[in-house]
Amino acid sequence: MVSRRALIAATAAAPVALASQSRRDPYLTGLRDQYRADLFDDFLPFMDRFAIDHERGGFMCAVDRDGTQVSSDKDSWYEGRGIWVYSFLYRNFGRKPEYLEVARKSVEFVLPLRPSGGGTWPRRFSREGRPLSGSDSQIYGNLFIAEGLAEYAHASGQRRYQDLALEILFEAVSLYDRPDYAPEIGQTYLGPDAQPFPGARILGVWMVLLRAATQILEKGPDPRVEQLADRCVDAILRKHLNPNFGLINELINHDLSRPANEYAQLVYTGHAIETLWMVLFEAIRRRDRKLFDETAAHFRRHVEVAWDDVYGGFFRNLQHVDNNVWSVDKVLWLQEEVLIGMLAVMEHTGAAWAREWFERANRHVREKYPLRQYGFPLWMVSGDRKVTFVRPASRVEHYHHPRHLMLNLLALDRMIARGGRPAGILR
Repeated sequence: MVSRRALIAATAAAPVALASQSRRDPYLTGLRDQYRADLFDDFLPFMDRFAIDHERGGFMCAVDRDGTQVSSDKDSWYEGRGIWVYSFLYRNFGRKPEYLEVARKSVEFVLPLRPSGGGTWPRRFSREGRPLSGSDSQIYGNLFIAEGLAEYAHASGQRRYQDLALEILFEAVSLYDRPDYAPEIGQTYLGPDAQPFPGARILGVWMVLLRAATQILEKGPDPRVEQLADRCVDAILRKHLNPNFGLINELINHDLSRPANEYAQLVYTGHAIETLWMVLFEAIRRRDRKLFDETAAHFRRHVEVAWDDVYGGFFRNLQHVDNNVWSVDKVLWLQEEVLIGMLAVMEHTGAAWAREWFERANRHVREKYPLRQYGFPLWMVSGDRKVTFVRPASRVEHYHHPRHLMLNLLALDRMIARGGRPAGILR
């Protein structure tokens, strides 16, 4: 059994060397320049030219590497995510009207498609807004739309979108709390032969709920949202965290007990790492040093377990812990979640281990994922274990990638302004 106290103590004991080092070298400023180029010279021009539907509103993300459109269909997940990206971009990077206009047009495109009676948005629809599928069996689309609307409300100053976001958010929670919710969920991680798991508690759902709650609470108090954030943190760190091996199970029973089947061995390290940086951000919002240190220790452990010692990078899916069975593909989003979390630990503690991991992960990402080495813009979204380049592609990644660039740009600006000293806001 892995001791949680030992994990936290090991993390807290790491030498605090970042502050003095960052004042002596240009690493942080060079990193900031690279991030700015990735966002403003690479990602945004491609989106503007090839993926944003300037005529009808919304996002057509099915494009090849050279911008050739593969399909004009749209997706409820991608609409909500895009609304968030361009609202956050507007609010934090220059308040350019064209950014807010992109978000506004997506809002006006997707809201008329809202289902009546508190159901879920269709996953897919045509460019014009004709549904191409029935209601989604899972709530992720609704949650991404709620997250986008909450950020759009803050960017635009229109409170009604915040109210609508909260309404959609808590409707989704009601669906998630049904004992028959998403019985097919196990297939996402274990394949088509996975046994049904109705009503499972899903780490990925807590993750998206918590991120939405944290961002809403950053803008002002709301007792109901605070209760939701508390519920998410408790589920993640007290229920999904498996003390037998110190890793977070993706799926547990509806009553938050541990399953007694193959799901007890499932650790989706991609979501675990992504979720844990979101708990770090919630701890920062609360200025809760104890929660931050505990979460940083778990974050470090999951990063160390997921690292590929042979080819570098991080694996996303540990299908069976005891048998050490992994899916060995690599996805960009997980590599970027590591970079977000490590920079947060660097910013708020100055821990040398966080910088070492950030630099290792960043070297791997910069070597493998940017497509300019193959003559194309943007970054590779996914690949095999070696991240082998494949010419055809069918999607632009317009959420995890720009989120990573924007969150880390803001963190780097703060770190540079402080001369590399830890933020000092945690109590």
